[in-house]
Amino acid sequence: MLKSSILLILAALGVFIVDQNIKWIFVEGFRYYTECIDLILVYNRGVAFSMFAFLEEGLKWIQIALLVGVIGYTLWLKKNCYILPVGIMVGAGFSNVYDRFIHGGVVDYVYWHCGFNFAVFNLADVMIDVAVIWLLILNFRPQSCKS
Repeated sequence: MLKSSILLILAALGVFIVDQNIKWIFVEGFRYYTECIDLILVYNRGVAFSMFAFLEEGLKWIQIALLVGVIGYTLWLKKNCYILPVGIMVGAGFSNVYDRFIHGGVVDYVYWHCGFNFAVFNLADVMIDVAVIWLLILNFRPQSCKS
């Protein structure tokens, strides 16, 4: 249990630190424009595609409760194979919540507009997607996940 907790914390801290450092570069003024992808600064007050922006201040507290619940549930399950993807997800989630406290919204910076306009996103969003896919694979292939 202690090793699992340490691994979860290290994974979360790693993602948090890398994501916050990249965001700092954009908050400080870095911009880059290309034909398909722009690196710009956008403060997202909602979640994916700015959904739930109307929740304003309450959104960050809901997200914190969800993240704490995910940590607790994962440790309660005692399935070591979930620790790393959940650590990645939690680090990314807390990085986005931290932005809400510091900047009033999530710092997003990757804008894909090649052929169609996609929502502006950040590394934390990508890491959450990777972690969710990883967890889905573990759940649909139970033989790959032992207690």
